[in-house]
Amino acid sequence: VRWMMYWIVFALFMATETVTDIFLPWLPFYYEVKMAFVVWLLSPYTRGASLLYRKFVHPTLSRKEKEIDACIVQARERGYEAVVHFGKRGLNIAATAAVQAAAKSQGALAGRLRSFSMQDLRSVPDE
Repeated sequence: VRWMMYWIVFALFMATETVTDIFLPWLPFYYEVKMAFVVWLLSPYTRGASLLYRKFVHPTLSRKEKEIDACIVQARERGYEAVVHFGKRGLNIAATAAVQAAAKSQGALAGRLRSFSMQDLRSVPDE
């Protein structure tokens, strides 16, 4: 549970860091403060990740649980629809390519089949 709390808080930190690294690196000791924050999160003595998780993350997730579940269901439905849509599209493209390849090679195939006419087959002994 402790590591789950750490990784959730750390993931949120990394997401916010992506934005703050654009605007705040000019502050003195910015990178040192970030490193100290990560050590504080990770330290078993300070239990920073547990503190932040219990104070902020868990209450927010608890309040938004129904909305999160609805978004998950909606994403699942959209994902299924997207797989079906792109699957149909891919099959149509593959079928079109196969038909075009068959049409292009039909002349060569007909030439090869002509060499096996019934007259040629009658001349072959029955053995």
